[in-house]
Amino acid sequence: MLAAAALLLTACAASAAPGSPGAPQAVPALPQTATAASPSIRDGVSHSRLTIADGDQPAIEAGVWWPAEASANPRPLIVISHGNGGDFRSHRDTAQALAQAGFVVATLTHTGDNWRDQSRATDVVDRTRQLSVLIDHMLGQWEGRAGIDPSKVGAFGFSAGGFTVLAAAGGNPDLRRVVDHCRANPGFYDCRLISQHPEAMQARTQGAFPRLPHDARIRALVVAAPALGYTFTREGLVAVTQPVQLWQAGGDQILPSPFYAEPVRDGLPTVPEYRRVDGAGHFDFMPPCSPELAAAAPAICAPTPGFDRAAFHLVLNREVIRFFKTRL
Repeated sequence: MLAAAALLLTACAASAAPGSPGAPQAVPALPQTATAASPSIRDGVSHSRLTIADGDQPAIEAGVWWPAEASANPRPLIVISHGNGGDFRSHRDTAQALAQAGFVVATLTHTGDNWRDQSRATDVVDRTRQLSVLIDHMLGQWEGRAGIDPSKVGAFGFSAGGFTVLAAAGGNPDLRRVVDHCRANPGFYDCRLISQHPEAMQARTQGAFPRLPHDARIRALVVAAPALGYTFTREGLVAVTQPVQLWQAGGDQILPSPFYAEPVRDGLPTVPEYRRVDGAGHFDFMPPCSPELAAAAPAICAPTPGFDRAAFHLVLNREVIRFFKTRL
């Protein structure tokens, strides 16, 4: 489940030091009714921060980006799932670019798997469920819902978020595979994270892990550096018939080849649009860091030698936009 302990925060929050993975911190309670802050507008894009009621669970923190200019036609919706330790701002540049291209974009902070709270860092079932709660809200309660085409919902996920959108789109991982994988590779990031939650490992060993919930409303997905890719077999991916754009970092040391992106690429029933980015590291799928964030979270911000993250994001965002425009 991956991405980082302390993902991209806004400049005003960047000075706050993140906690270590597996060490939950106190998180201020969010209101249990859906609320929205007044939107701001930048470069033709409106943005608002939301809190979304989630039954008897803590409310979900979320953000929405949408074109400021009104449209006579409903727009496609893209939902974004961040990696381990992130929040709803982790892929803000991609959200902004998609909104500038005419999409409504909704992102969430996964409850219990964010930079403030790691108490549910291995709860992959709840991750997929929360993504569906976000889609429910955007199509059913959000004040701009009349401007969304419910037949055109796409999903973008990075790292643990990549696993999340694959599972939500119909994937059924065999989580028992985690046991042998981590016995052979105990130093891998996901195995070190799982070792901090032994009760989850025991459930997988006993075959008691529940089936992950799916969401048939997702019609296309972009998957970047998917976590736990080795848990997906051909049989487990047979229901993922939607178009998939799959990205792999050629120099990924967090999710190293050939255990993560390759099983997904080879197991999908339809050949995905596969992009291997030579020279890129795992965190290069996240936006370039501000100086403040670079000082607070060097692990995710340190430049990959010989790789231009800012230039890559121009290409990444352009290709994600093209994919969703042609596939939704």
